Amino acid sequence: MSSDKKAFFSIRDGEWFVGNDGARGPWSADACHAGPVTGLIVRALEQAVTDKQLVRITTDYARPVPMAGFRIETTVTRSGRAAATGSATLTDVGGKVCATATSLHLIKSEFDNLPTTSIPRPSRNEATPGMFVGESAHHELPFFRDAIEVAYPPGESNSPGPTTLWMRTPPLLDNETPSPFQSICPLADCGNGTSRNAELTDATFVNPDLTIVLHRLPESEWLASSAVSFWEPTGIGLSRAILFDEKGPVGSALQTLLIQPID
Repeated sequence: MSSDKKAFFSIRDGEWFVGNDGARGPWSADACHAGPVTGLIVRALEQAVTDKQLVRITTDYARPVPMAGFRIETTVTRSGRAAATGSATLTDVGGKVCATATSLHLIKSEFDNLPTTSIPRPSRNEATPGMFVGESAHHELPFFRDAIEVAYPPGESNSPGPTTLWMRTPPLLDNETPSPFQSICPLADCGNGTSRNAELTDATFVNPDLTIVLHRLPESEWLASSAVSFWEPTGIGLSRAILFDEKGPVGSALQTLLIQPID
């Protein structure tokens, strides 16, 4: 990565991940942003299944992931000729389960002249630097927004509503280049924020889960998301994003939302 920002996490005692400022989320000073955490879960699952390409991960967050430290354990739940599945469990230093994940890995082949579908990618050359979601968080400490770079295509901004933006993030760990799937995780978890229907001061819109499906691995540092959020009067919602690299679409991200107005 060419970004000179500090990595999201450091490793302690060989197995514990400790959050640096950029890993902090907007809701609590003590809790991580789910995007970089998902990147570490992807890292663990890719290390567990090395002969196939990771194409889908679904992560369920049972409780906030502490900045103070956590570890990840994986299991290969199925290993077939063409497909494999895995599971991961993330626990804090007290042994409490904070998140679980399942993954799908497929064998990769090479075929000539397969018909495909593509959609126009957002403009990268005409995108201009801008501020990320909101002007403040629910605390006063540095957080995810301060670690990333953001650029908006013409006609886009950080205002509420459906939004398309480009993002470049620091690596997950010092002295380690993230895989393409790991690299897109921080962006993939931002759809609920970039396409929010109200500001952070008006409502919370936490996502208790995140699903990422990639039909192609991204190939560029700058990655884009085109997201829209659906909020219902029940307080339940959905964020849906199409993900891009500088060549075109690479996959999608889905987040279920728990919405709470702030009085």
